[in-house]
Amino acid sequence: METVTSPEDRSGSPPSDAVGLTRALIRCPSVTPAEGGALALIARVLGRAGFSVARPAFAEPGSPEVENLYARIGTGAPCLVFAGHTDVVPAGEGAWRHDPFAGAVEDGMLYGRGAVDMKGGLGCMLAAALAFLDRRGPDFPGSIAFLITGDEEGPAINGTVKLLAWARDRGERFDHCLLGEPTNPAALGEMIKIGRRGSLTGRLTVHGRQGHVAYPHKAENPIPGLLRLASALVAAPLDGGTRHFDASNLEFTTIDVGNPATNVIPASARATFNVRFNDDWTAETLGAEIRRRLEAAAGNAVRFTLDLQPSNSPAFLTRPDGFVDLVTAAIRAETGLTPVLSTTGGTSDARFIKDHCPVIEFGLVGETMHQVDECVAVADLERLAAIYGRVLDAYFPISS
Repeated sequence: METVTSPEDRSGSPPSDAVGLTRALIRCPSVTPAEGGALALIARVLGRAGFSVARPAFAEPGSPEVENLYARIGTGAPCLVFAGHTDVVPAGEGAWRHDPFAGAVEDGMLYGRGAVDMKGGLGCMLAAALAFLDRRGPDFPGSIAFLITGDEEGPAINGTVKLLAWARDRGERFDHCLLGEPTNPAALGEMIKIGRRGSLTGRLTVHGRQGHVAYPHKAENPIPGLLRLASALVAAPLDGGTRHFDASNLEFTTIDVGNPATNVIPASARATFNVRFNDDWTAETLGAEIRRRLEAAAGNAVRFTLDLQPSNSPAFLTRPDGFVDLVTAAIRAETGLTPVLSTTGGTSDARFIKDHCPVIEFGLVGETMHQVDECVAVADLERLAAIYGRVLDAYFPISS
């Protein structure tokens, strides 16, 4: 097993290759919301390459302050922005093969928290940009930007959404964005994300009247009513899917009564559900449909309240166009695979970026993300950096 203890090479300079950059980032313990040295490392790498770098921090009551990074080289259009996050989830309670913040390499695999999600993607983006500037110099026709947050794995309050507003207020404009989240199920090159389903969470409470189980006529048991309403929400599909999206799905995540006594009918019963919805719906129209189903099932027999949580996760789609074709061609050239254009999976910061420019996601294989022994193939890091390099070459062609 190869072991390297310093995030920088022997000359004291940060590495410039995808594997070295990823290892250096993994060694920064940037568990949300800690910066952990990761943004400082990126700022140093990009600053030495000629990028203008800013590190704005945002905060608001009830949420931790979060550092972010924005960097740009060039002033003209078009501007291609690479986006991602340096924050990672905790290492977890299981035993790791290697220290989760050591960046160990063994048998062709790089281990560490964030190797896949998504310090590996960032390392590849940085390496591709550095190599592109080495080939072309700083006077290419356009701009490259980096939009990096430390708040993607957390509440996503003081991260990308505020960084985008900060950049817009300073006159920054973007033409396309490539987000480096892990998108491939099993092999690099299988899948591009061109959109995401929306997310809506609801809390349902059925109200009864507490009483003794031996005298049910003097009480009102809320549990049968909750079961009735829950069944009504899932009795019929919300939709059958659309051209680019799977069917919307409503899933109950918890049902609670909180009653420790076996001889007491409880006063209320509660359930929480989450809906991942496609572009047939908005949060508002979906909320109206949920309420309609509940009211029809409740009639005059069940008393309930519904609390729909504010949603910042709408369904969105980046229509397949020339940029999608350009990224697809780069993937095919390096891997021999033609990626599926998908909208599956959970939410990402693309939901914020799509309001500023077209955004697609392509990164590493996501099989081990958030797991103990999160790891990535060294060969995949090298291939992904090459893919991003092809994207840059095609996006900024040399004038004839």
